[in-house]
Amino acid sequence: MDLLTNFHEEKWPKNSCILNQEHYLYHFYIIISGRIKMYQVDENSDKEHTLFLLTKGDVFDLNCLFDEGSHQVYYECIDDIKVLAAPMQSIRTWLQNHPKYYRSFLIYSAKMMRQLESNFSQIIFTDISTRLANLLVTNLKDPRNLNLLCDLSNKELANLIGSTRAVVNRHLQKLKKSGSITMTRNQIKIQDIDQLQRELSKKKKNN
Repeated sequence: MDLLTNFHEEKWPKNSCILNQEHYLYHFYIIISGRIKMYQVDENSDKEHTLFLLTKGDVFDLNCLFDEGSHQVYYECIDDIKVLAAPMQSIRTWLQNHPKYYRSFLIYSAKMMRQLESNFSQIIFTDISTRLANLLVTNLKDPRNLNLLCDLSNKELANLIGSTRAVVNRHLQKLKKSGSITMTRNQIKIQDIDQLQRELSKKKKNN
């Protein structure tokens, strides 16, 4: 059975949300273009935390694929999105018939788990200014992620590092004042990468 015959293309408009968990319990998606945030919301406080920013080449939902259980997360389109979609059971059947490809799925899953581990370690062990500087530097190192933070609001940046819009704005202003970055409306540009890395190194030593 050819895997690609199971997929069809879907287009999702910017700001659309997938809140119904059954939607991705029974479907598997590969992102062709655009960014999707995967997030959780605390029911008591309505506080939101972004687990991942998914983009071209990313897939979801691996948890549902592997254990066939529901997954308490939500998805929102940051941009206009194109995805390839396939019935979840078709993917499971294909993997059963082609077990050698499990390794590729497991490597991808491990990469995401390491990223999640790193993110939560930072939330526990480092201060907000360090988390923000690290977010900017990390996304500069990987060419695939150069535009991942493009046009994100301060609130969205805050959701990525476990903070609030007001606190992130204050720290961005400090980085701007130091000459590390420049800012226009929802656009952050690295003005001096060496200065930003020095700031980050200094913060890490103090943590």
